[in-house]
Amino acid sequence: MKGLFRAGRVAILVSGAAACQKAQTAPLYEAVPVARRDIVVTASASGVVQPILTFIVKSKAWGEIIEMPVQTGDEVRKGQLLARIDPRIPQQNLAQAQAALDKARAQLETATAQLKRSEALYRSQSISETEYESSNLAHATASAAVVNAEAGLQTARDAMEDTQVRAPITGSILELDAVLRTVISSPTLGGGTVILKMANLDAVQDSAMVAETDIGRVQPGLPVTITVDAFPNRTFDGTVLKIGPQAQIMQNVTSFPVFVNIPNPGHLLKPGMNTEVRIHTGRRDGVLAVPYAALRTPRDVASGAAVLGLDPQLVEQQIAAATAAAAPQGRAGDSTAHPTSQVQAPGTFTTPNGRVITLPPGVTADQVQQAIAKMTAAERALLAQVFGRSQRSGGSGGGGGGGGARGSRGGSGNSYIVFVRRAGNVTAVPIKTGLSDQDYVEVTAGVEEKDTVLVLPSASLVQSQQQFRQRFQNVTGGGLPGLRQQQSQPAAGAR
Repeated sequence: MKGLFRAGRVAILVSGAAACQKAQTAPLYEAVPVARRDIVVTASASGVVQPILTFIVKSKAWGEIIEMPVQTGDEVRKGQLLARIDPRIPQQNLAQAQAALDKARAQLETATAQLKRSEALYRSQSISETEYESSNLAHATASAAVVNAEAGLQTARDAMEDTQVRAPITGSILELDAVLRTVISSPTLGGGTVILKMANLDAVQDSAMVAETDIGRVQPGLPVTITVDAFPNRTFDGTVLKIGPQAQIMQNVTSFPVFVNIPNPGHLLKPGMNTEVRIHTGRRDGVLAVPYAALRTPRDVASGAAVLGLDPQLVEQQIAAATAAAAPQGRAGDSTAHPTSQVQAPGTFTTPNGRVITLPPGVTADQVQQAIAKMTAAERALLAQVFGRSQRSGGSGGGGGGGGARGSRGGSGNSYIVFVRRAGNVTAVPIKTGLSDQDYVEVTAGVEEKDTVLVLPSASLVQSQQQFRQRFQNVTGGGLPGLRQQQSQPAAGAR
């Protein structure tokens, strides 16, 4: 029984060792060819769809709604009937106004005939001037009465037309605030009763809350891509209209409202829909790009070399050689950029990366150049890293590959290192990066399309794997204890 237990323990240890060996031999990196692609940098935010302009419809007439041929969601045209108010009182007022006009016109006819007779009698001196003036006054009064009656009739007609509430625009009914048989009031009496709300949905507006960290890259006119949960496989295009001047603080996060105009010909976007907004703040088309995870900072290079089984000193020499070869090419045609060919200002020295250093008294630029020439490649690489790091604010990011670049999304002119496979050999190459969308990053110098970059795990992951292997070796003593015991027992019995 003890032998069976020992054999089972050996089998478990053998299987564990085989699994560990399989995990160790599995590829720890991914080879990705350098290719051209489009890099788009976006500022993401959440928003809500709103109508550009909402109309609140009221009636100038007051009374009971006796007809309402529309419902919520209906599409109506400008001038279409929305509601009809009880017209009985306006009809009576209209009849009275018409009667008053007829009376005024009759009085005007009488006054006109009397004025003609008075003129004839006055010319024949049959009546006095006072009687003639009285006839003129009566005619003028009758004419004024006709004008007043005509105005009253027009007012009554307008009031009659106001009993028919018609659509002010072509659009959709968003909300009904009054129903059939509701008694409404006029706007002249306490503001009036809202009958319904409507808006034109051919174009809508998205009010997105953009974080303070991204608002500096947003400006009117930028293209926007919008997605909604109702149509997960479809995107909608819009344009930034304006940026709200007043910040809003929600859960200790400062955001600014950004208003986006979105064409909506099919009325698929409804008011109130929640949206995910991506504002395109930067774009590069057809540029050389590598995976973001392939980027390494100088402090990550040693861990990357360990994963690939390379000598760290050799890697430093490769970086120094690549840096020295790229420096003159990056300033082709500029005779003042390289230390060996430029005219130095007295008491200064210009490094290969263009930094001007003030020299101590008694030290010349030629002496510094000669001292640098005597350095080894590794020493020059170390010096270049020191000068390069002092120029970058905040230093290099630690941790995973490319981890130091997360805070510079969309930035340009950053320096990193990638491991490249060229002609079957793996070499470390310094590169210059441009725009990044966090998945891929634009490469402005250092690699070509024929290269293949190696995407390595992060430095923390490599360290944890190494610690696991070390613990496994400490537990097993560098081998399988069960097998050693099984082999050593017969030897002990032979003695």
